[in-house]
Amino acid sequence: MTNVLCFGDSNTWGYDPATGARYSLDVRWPGVLRRELGDGWHVIEDALNGRTTAFDDPVKPGRRGLDFLPVAMESHSPLDWVVLMLGTNDVKKHFNANPLVIARGMELLVGVVRRWEPEARILLMAPPPFGVITEFAEIFEGSAVKLAPLAERYREFSERLGCEFFNTGEVVRSSDVDGVHWEAAEHEKLGRAVAAILRRGTATPTPR
Repeated sequence: MTNVLCFGDSNTWGYDPATGARYSLDVRWPGVLRRELGDGWHVIEDALNGRTTAFDDPVKPGRRGLDFLPVAMESHSPLDWVVLMLGTNDVKKHFNANPLVIARGMELLVGVVRRWEPEARILLMAPPPFGVITEFAEIFEGSAVKLAPLAERYREFSERLGCEFFNTGEVVRSSDVDGVHWEAAEHEKLGRAVAAILRRGTATPTPR
């Protein structure tokens, strides 16, 4: 059995931008991943709305990924793959963090994985760009410009740290409803894309 941990924020949790409720298991992208991989794969979700890489949120306590990833690693060990997708909440205005600082937070998470599961493969995923932010406009004021360079920072760090990298913006588009979260169809596309990466063991294109 190949064990996969998906560790993320509200877009891994499955936040529906239209209702604020959670998509069903079969709709959110880890559920799609589970379906696409089929027998012989065990996909584990560990997701939380508002989760950051390494920032303590003064208005939403308990969202620091660095505190919870070690618990997840020990709880679900042994793991063959750890898929990390965080960074969206790190660009919130009140953190005042630039892409390099956010990437450093992701580097700390990679270090946690390496300490707990030295042989596990790591897929580091950059979140897609925002759409036109509506409901969360004040929280994310001035933050949209950070997501594009964040993807490039994640790519650089992935190469240096020996992780696989995937820019979800290549396949996913943020919803027009709130500009931050994803429609169900985007979860479907991402789940399929990640399944293809894990099956071939690399995020590089398959040679033609």
